[in-house]
Amino acid sequence: MRHFYLDFIFTAIALMVAAWWGYSHSGMGGMISTLSITAILAVMEISLSFDNAVVNASVLKHWDEFWKKIFLTVGILVAVFGMRLVFPIVIVAVTADLGMMEVINLALNDPKEYSARLLAHHAEISAFGGMFLLLVFLNFLFDDKEVHWFDWLESRLAKFGQVNAMSVFVALAVLMVSLTWVNDAQDSAVLIAGVWGILIYLGVQVVSGMLEGNMEEDEEEGNSSGASAGSAIMKGGIIGFLYLEVLDASFSFDGVIGAFAITNDVIVIMLGLAIGAMFVRSMTIFLVDKGTLDEFIYLEHGAHYAIGALAIIMLLSMKFQVPELVTGLVGIAFIGWALLASIKHRKNEAKLT
Repeated sequence: MRHFYLDFIFTAIALMVAAWWGYSHSGMGGMISTLSITAILAVMEISLSFDNAVVNASVLKHWDEFWKKIFLTVGILVAVFGMRLVFPIVIVAVTADLGMMEVINLALNDPKEYSARLLAHHAEISAFGGMFLLLVFLNFLFDDKEVHWFDWLESRLAKFGQVNAMSVFVALAVLMVSLTWVNDAQDSAVLIAGVWGILIYLGVQVVSGMLEGNMEEDEEEGNSSGASAGSAIMKGGIIGFLYLEVLDASFSFDGVIGAFAITNDVIVIMLGLAIGAMFVRSMTIFLVDKGTLDEFIYLEHGAHYAIGALAIIMLLSMKFQVPELVTGLVGIAFIGWALLASIKHRKNEAKLT
């Protein structure tokens, strides 16, 4: 439980703020309603982001303690305030040609209008996040892994990974198909947003590859100081940190947009999603410290399949109304399935020994 102490303290503070906010606006009834909605949003965020925690843990387990602390401190500030509060405000400010203070005033005093302006750009947001998450899934799927969950499928798909840019080709093909789901007026905006999602994913991979190449050159030259510096970057570093932040951002899009289906109050949304984000961060560290991914070998697979499902759902949501409950249940189903498969695998291994 030590991993979650700060989360419980933060939750208590956030609920007190929510209670005050609701009471100051609508009395006792408003306080009860606000507390209930905040709790629902927190649970929704945790259920939608558990697969995010597993994938984060698969990256974070290779990091040193310094970058783990950065992830838990600076990273949580970016996740809570940057993605759950500032980012939606920036979207409305840019698309509506308004100043930041005007949008903040709109969010506090006219939440319905603020919500309407943000939801008007749901398709672009979904295209960006969907493309980034789809590439995360495809690169995992096409990777020649040592452990296969669905061996009959993954062993065959690994052959496609030998073809250069196969995952990008598939992602672009999916993006072009998804353009048929939006009206003509949105075509160019959705296309640009989707391409940006792909470019940012590739940009992180390019810089990471360049740093890895520099590290190998330093090792070949026997430059011990350079090698240790390169090794420190690869085991955390600014590139790894940015990758996880963009990954978290892509996950948070769905939660932020879905939250407006429950309430238009931006303060309540931020408080509820922030509670969920705190627990997801701590869950990531818990999985790393306990070695859960090594113990349950298919858990990472399940999380990536859940990511692939979420990417497709985000793209489908540009045309079809997909309830948040469905999105959450799909992710939980893949994680649960992978967990059961891992337990079965351990039992079979124990019988053989």
